[in-house]
Amino acid sequence: MLTWFSGARRGSLLAVTAASALLLSACSSADDDDKGGSSVSNGSFPVSIKSALGTAKIEEQPERVVTLGQGSAETAIALGHTPVGVEEYPWGSDKSGYLPWIHEAVTEKGDELPKQFKGGEDIDMDAILELEPDVILAPWSGITQDQYDLLSDLAPTVAYPGLPWSTNWDEQIELISKALGKPEKAEKLVDTIEGRLADAAKKRPEYEDVSFSYVYTNGPGSLGVFQEEEQRVEMVSSLGLKVDPVVNTFKETKGTDSALIGLENAEKLNKSDLVFTFYSDKKSRREVEAQKLYAAIPAVERGTVVASENNAFVTASSIINPLTVPWVVDRYLPLIDKAVEKLDKSGDGESGGKD
Repeated sequence: MLTWFSGARRGSLLAVTAASALLLSACSSADDDDKGGSSVSNGSFPVSIKSALGTAKIEEQPERVVTLGQGSAETAIALGHTPVGVEEYPWGSDKSGYLPWIHEAVTEKGDELPKQFKGGEDIDMDAILELEPDVILAPWSGITQDQYDLLSDLAPTVAYPGLPWSTNWDEQIELISKALGKPEKAEKLVDTIEGRLADAAKKRPEYEDVSFSYVYTNGPGSLGVFQEEEQRVEMVSSLGLKVDPVVNTFKETKGTDSALIGLENAEKLNKSDLVFTFYSDKKSRREVEAQKLYAAIPAVERGTVVASENNAFVTASSIINPLTVPWVVDRYLPLIDKAVEKLDKSGDGESGGKD
């Protein structure tokens, strides 16, 4: 059965030229006004970065970077700091054992691939200790207070400023840029990501009047809907499609950027021109689509579903950062084009989200 990839916030791109454009030379800057709670003095260091779990006091330029959670490794690489260690993420990894956009970026630079270690509930503290980190980056993660305290004994640790798995992607970039002594690079990285998505949207004006909802299931009879601010939804809407207004009527499940509405409420998605979702494999897809209430969703019935069983694609399309966006966009557009073409042929293309 399909599982809820990453949680909504847990779970809840990489053309070489795009990644290279992000590897900008470092220069120092003072910036005392930031929503992540950082204060910068004497150039880029020392810097103190507050989080919900404590304050990371970074005295000098970090050289040995370790990352936990999602997105931190990619941003560090884009800033010119290949981590010495990263939390393993086997679900979306390729044959190399690494997430493909990370493998491609690091090997293109000619750097040594980071050591991977177990994360999540059972972080391999011994492996991190052996890496001798200067800083540990975990602003989009689910580390606990106890884990944070242990990690902070090893190196200054940048955690999330609010709830676990709740840091906005642009805020994550801002925090990591400050931690690595390049606060002035954050805006450039954000602009590059937004520009890449905007350029794709300009090439698809036909998306403008197409509504969508992004759903998931975590067991028989279940149905969840990701909300507008969730990263995978934001990526799709940044490509020009419109979130079905009904999504905003669903009550969020606390700390998830999604709403569990149950399959009995699937009919409420009847105005969604397209439905986006994901599957862990072909078997789980068959199981989900065999449910009558799910199959009766208009977008599912007419085949205007954008979905993938490729775990690397599912991972990349679920997180916005400097490496995933260029890697995934050109893979995403043909899937969306196919669904929009089916919508046009069905004659239902004018209905979604407009009533």
